[in-house]
Amino acid sequence: MGQPLIPGTAITVGIIGCGAISAQYLASFRRLPNVRLAAVADLDPSRAQAVADSCDGVRALAVDDLLDDPAVGLVLNLTIPAAHADIALRAIAAGKSVYGEKPLAASTKEAREVLDAAKAAGVAVGCAPDTVLGTGIQTARKAIDDGLIGTPIAATAVMATPGHERWHPNPDFYYQPGGGPLLDMGPYYVSALVTLLGPVVSVTGAASRTRKQRTIGSGPRTGETVPVQVDSHVAGTLTHAGGAISTLVMSFDAVRTKSPNLEIHGERGSLVVPDPNRFDGDVELFALGAADWEVLPVSAGYAGAGRGIGIADLASTPPGTEPRAGGELAFHVLDVMESLLEAARTGTATDVRSTVARPAPVPLTPARPEDGTDGLSRA
Repeated sequence: MGQPLIPGTAITVGIIGCGAISAQYLASFRRLPNVRLAAVADLDPSRAQAVADSCDGVRALAVDDLLDDPAVGLVLNLTIPAAHADIALRAIAAGKSVYGEKPLAASTKEAREVLDAAKAAGVAVGCAPDTVLGTGIQTARKAIDDGLIGTPIAATAVMATPGHERWHPNPDFYYQPGGGPLLDMGPYYVSALVTLLGPVVSVTGAASRTRKQRTIGSGPRTGETVPVQVDSHVAGTLTHAGGAISTLVMSFDAVRTKSPNLEIHGERGSLVVPDPNRFDGDVELFALGAADWEVLPVSAGYAGAGRGIGIADLASTPPGTEPRAGGELAFHVLDVMESLLEAARTGTATDVRSTVARPAPVPLTPARPEDGTDGLSRA
């Protein structure tokens, strides 16, 4: 069994999956006083041992041993998307809370099993991306909530890259079920859109794949090819419950774009929102009647945050309260993306069956203040 989550106390974390993304979490954990890393595990024991050797007091364990370890209160699931649900369910069965990399699972069916199991066990579920808790998205949200653009009307979200195989030494999972530009990068953009504009009620979409295989461009496997099993260019429209309509383009085929990552348009102004794959960045406002864009002062969000702030926020969340980077938000985001792919396959508009409340806003809060408190807002 694991530890209960008690707001105001440190949560002890065990990581399963010590791939490239784990380094970003490790860097954050060193700055978060209410998160303590106790153990790591990986199917490749040498990778787990390398992480343990770089962190004082951290043990390298086999996956089963980490899941059985009573000192571990929360499992950080950094496995490939196809394994997200399996590891989460095993951790929940061991009485532990779970925080996973996106997406929550490879399908909404698996994701619902995770959430139902967690509810029955009385443990918490959180999920990346927690970038929406940073000053970039939260400052934009405050601008919208404060009425600076009036009633939101529309949004655009664009991500274009020729593919992660150009830089990632083991890119196979990006082109397997649970991957692709929508399920890999889409969670950043859809989570931001839901945070800014509220839940999505219906979608339309189109999708394509231009190549049957990709060539690895770095690392020891340079020159190897991997098969493409998913659509590599996805476009769609998202109708939000509040009436705003978002246009989404996610591509592993296009080379580059000069479009802003996110733009939000209202009856009284437009916002340029920073990259949702980052925690910070300038929010720009062009108000109706203004002469030029104005950079808004940072006014909300965890300042100086990095990957893992969602775990710290979860650990500070009162029992029975959904975490800001919680499982219900991640489920809705996955449902939106799955519905978009279904709409692309059928050529018809598709209703999104789930809904979710907008997470509570984050007041401007240092991720780790100078006074020695945990720095996390419980407002």
